[in-house]
Amino acid sequence: MRRICEDRSLVAILVLLAVSAPAMEAQTADPDPARFDDNIAAFGRWDAKNSVPEGATLFVGSSSIVYWNTAEAFPDMTLINRGFGGSHISDVNHFIEETVIQYSPDVVLHYAGDNDTAAGKSSEQIFEDYQEFVKSILTAKPGTEILFISIKPSLSRWAVWPQMVETNELVRGLTAKHGNLHYVDVATPMIGADGEPFPELFVRDGLHMTPAGYDIWNRVVGDALARIH
Repeated sequence: MRRICEDRSLVAILVLLAVSAPAMEAQTADPDPARFDDNIAAFGRWDAKNSVPEGATLFVGSSSIVYWNTAEAFPDMTLINRGFGGSHISDVNHFIEETVIQYSPDVVLHYAGDNDTAAGKSSEQIFEDYQEFVKSILTAKPGTEILFISIKPSLSRWAVWPQMVETNELVRGLTAKHGNLHYVDVATPMIGADGEPFPELFVRDGLHMTPAGYDIWNRVVGDALARIH
């Protein structure tokens, strides 16, 4: 019975992805994913020396995932962190077998899209890439719970925040239509009453987060994971 339910879930999400794809304009070229070959090889070497837990909660995406001490933040969960800094969603999709699917996780947390926007990709292009990510995960394991951690505001990329908001809203709309998909809003608590990001949440580069920034993520993401687990 569980297998039948999962098959129906997969059919439903694939249909939803097909009908929700926006009309695409000219796309910005994806960067070469080969720049991360060394990172992916390092994951493989680690796996060869360590046992990999089954049914884990897996974090994947760009530098905000890399610098996040997820094991310390969520000590009672079986976690895998497969972030690689500077990545776009297209890069995550390229290496999805090596970074996600081979581990057969029960829950996947995704953070990317930040670098994509800064590189000039449109919200529609980024959303299309995220839909490809979802389709790949649910085709491999239909019952997977997928959490999209909203693209965060930052001081250094504040000029493109409106485009990031657009992407977040596209993903929020998709997740509202399917039970396996979840939208985790880390952006709202990072913005003050003046409508701008709290400066103390960022290190000197204005992009990466201080422990105070991760404290917000730990709380918001922790609440979302608690609801799922």
